[in-house]
Amino acid sequence: MAIPAVGIPIEDVSAERCVPCSPGLLIDRGEVELLTARLKAMADQTRLQIVHLIDQSPTGELCVCDLTESLDLAQPTVSRHLKILTTAGLLRREQRGTWAWFSIRWDALRELREHAFPRGIDRSSR
Repeated sequence: MAIPAVGIPIEDVSAERCVPCSPGLLIDRGEVELLTARLKAMADQTRLQIVHLIDQSPTGELCVCDLTESLDLAQPTVSRHLKILTTAGLLRREQRGTWAWFSIRWDALRELREHAFPRGIDRSSR
């Protein structure tokens, strides 16, 4: 339900005018599709936990069996999440015998940050 604006002071800014300025360049269409796919892949609680667990691993990699135990999820469920992260280019998959081992593609995460938030890199050093 809308609240009437009676009694709410309204600032008079009629003397000031908005002067349009160029906000910058748009991200290239192909690049924005890649960024969107990577951000969507990370925008899931389980997948974020997977990346976190791999990052915390002393060797920087984990086997599917390690992840199923840590997440308390069935192997097919974990594999589905790993496939999404791998397809998005965020994880590297290496087959060793029966099991697949996964590690983070740090270059992909760095690219994601650089392309999605280019000014943030300059500001993070301040």
